[in-house]
Amino acid sequence: MCLGVGVVTGRVVRFDATRGYGFIAPAQGGEDVFLHVNDLQIPEPYIRPGLVVEFEIEDGDRGPKASFVRLPEGATPPTTPPAAAAIGAVRRAPTDDSLCDVLSAEEYTQEITEVLLTAAPTLTGAQILQIRAGLLRFGKDHGWTED
Repeated sequence: MCLGVGVVTGRVVRFDATRGYGFIAPAQGGEDVFLHVNDLQIPEPYIRPGLVVEFEIEDGDRGPKASFVRLPEGATPPTTPPAAAAIGAVRRAPTDDSLCDVLSAEEYTQEITEVLLTAAPTLTGAQILQIRAGLLRFGKDHGWTED
């Protein structure tokens, strides 16, 4: 149900592309608004902290929820290519631990395998094992996995 506030402008506070959700801080202040990937009207890879968006506010199951999330009229899409934005997002340390889970090495490699199979279905098993090993080392170095 729409809360009847019309179109609102705000900035993306955080967005977890793996889980498909994040939050927007409305420009007029107030409670952060839940953002779900299914409500995007722009390509998902452009969603990142600091991006100014327009949206409508609905009453979600757990509070305010953004719908019809788009760039403000006349705004141009971010100039950073989506792949570069994704790489930058990986290198930045999160500012809020509420979206971060520490996974076991087994859980982490299972998640990586699913991502690789979805993103690049032509990878061979040997390539997946090689990539997984490198990413697991990277994850351990950054505290994303535990032994």
